[in-house]
Amino acid sequence: MKTLYLDCGMGAAGDMLTAALLELLPDREKVMEELNTLGIPGVEMAWEKAQKCGIGGTHVSVQVNGGEESEEMYGGGYTHGAAHVHDHMHTTHETEDDHAHGHTHEAEQIHGHEHATHEAEHSHEHVHEAEHTHGHSHTHHHSGLHEIEHIVSGLSLSERIRKDILAVFGMIAEAESHVHGVPVTDIHFHEVGTMDAVADITAVCVLMDRLAPDQVIVSPVHVGSGQVKCAHGILPVPAPATAYILKDVPIYGGEIRGELCTPTGAALLKYFASRFGVMPVMRTLAIGYGMGKKDFPAANCVRALLGETEGAGDTVAELVCNVDDMTAEAIGFATETLLTAGALEVYTVAAGMKKSRPGTVLHVMCAESVKDKIVELIFKHTTTIGIRENISRRYTLARSIRKVQTPYGEIRKKVSEGYGVTREKYEYEDLARIARERGMSIREVEASL
Repeated sequence: MKTLYLDCGMGAAGDMLTAALLELLPDREKVMEELNTLGIPGVEMAWEKAQKCGIGGTHVSVQVNGGEESEEMYGGGYTHGAAHVHDHMHTTHETEDDHAHGHTHEAEQIHGHEHATHEAEHSHEHVHEAEHTHGHSHTHHHSGLHEIEHIVSGLSLSERIRKDILAVFGMIAEAESHVHGVPVTDIHFHEVGTMDAVADITAVCVLMDRLAPDQVIVSPVHVGSGQVKCAHGILPVPAPATAYILKDVPIYGGEIRGELCTPTGAALLKYFASRFGVMPVMRTLAIGYGMGKKDFPAANCVRALLGETEGAGDTVAELVCNVDDMTAEAIGFATETLLTAGALEVYTVAAGMKKSRPGTVLHVMCAESVKDKIVELIFKHTTTIGIRENISRRYTLARSIRKVQTPYGEIRKKVSEGYGVTREKYEYEDLARIARERGMSIREVEASL
C-alpha cells in the first residue's frame, strides 16, 4: 500500500506542506511550472533550498501581484487576515474603506504576535482595537465562499481537485463561522490573503493528486504555545479557528512559543488524513522537508515520508441507512454532497421496504476522522431516521498516475499495483477530450492506443 506519513512535530502551514510534498517528486521544477500555469489570478509561486538546524529542505513562497502580503501593501500599520467577519459599518470597500470590523486569523497569517511564528504566515507586530476605523486610502476587496468558488472554477484543474480545494475552504469558513457565531455567508476573505490561501490549498491538493497515496497518516500535531494578539484581544494558542478544525485530532503544546499550526494547515491535514497516529512500519521511498522561514530551537519543518506498507490495510467506517421516500435526484444530490465532504465511496442498492414500498439502501464509506461530519450530512440530506455503523479493515492496491506518449499526445494512465497484481487504465478525462476533439467514440480512442 502506498502510504504518505506527515510528521507535524513543528505544526503545519500551507506553504510548508506544499514544500514537503514537492520534495517527494523528482520533477519539482516542472511541477512548480505547472502550478504557475493553473491561472490563479496574480499569483506566482517559487521554491528555493532552505536549511533548518542543519537539515536541508525546500521553502515555497507565494507572491500576489508581485509581492507578498505585508504592512507596506496597506500603507503600513495594519494588514487584514485572509478571513474575517464584518460588523457591517461600511461605506464602501473600494474607496474610502471606512468601516469597523472584527476579524479572525486568516488561512496563512498571524496578527500582532509578541513571539516567533511561521514567517510563511507573515507575522508582524502591532496592536489594534477590536473595532477601528481605517483612515488610510487604499483599495482592497473581500471575497466570500461564492467568490472563492468562482476563482477555483476558472482554474485548469480536474473536477476532483476543485472539489478538494473547495472542501478545504469550506472547513476554514465553517470554523470561522462557529468561532464568531455568524453564518458562513458572513465570512469574508481579503483579496491578497485569499489568493495566498488559494495558492497554498490548490498546490497541496494538486500534489496530493499527483502522489495519489492510498492512505495518509498524520502524526499528532504540535500546535505551539503562548498567546496571540488579535483585533479581539489576546487569544490562546491554538487560535480558536485552528482549535475548532482540529477537534477529534490528537494535538499537543510544548515549550516552543508561537502559533505553529495555521487554520489552513489544520484544514489540509484533517481533510486528507486517513487517520492520525504514529508512523507505521513502512519501506520508505522518498523523504521531503518543507521549511518555514522562522528559526526555532527545533527544525521548523513538516517532514513527509512516502513509502510502502504491505498488507497493513487501513480502517474505514461504513455508514448505512434506508430511505423509501426520496427521489432519485435528491439521492444524487446527497451522494455528491457526501463525496465533496470527504466520503471515500458512496453507493446505493435497490431494496424492498415495508408495505412493499421500493426503497434504497445508502452505503457511505469514510475515514473515521470525518465520520461524525458524514453522519450529520446523511441526516441533513436524506430522509432516514437511523444510521448503522460498521468499522472495517480495508486492503487496497497502490495507485499512481503515469504519463504515456500516444499518437494523440501525452495521456495519463492510472496504474494499480500490489499483492502480485498490476492493472492499468487510461484516464477517462483524457480519453473524453480526445474523443471530442477527433469526433470519435471513447471506445474507438481506446482501441487505437
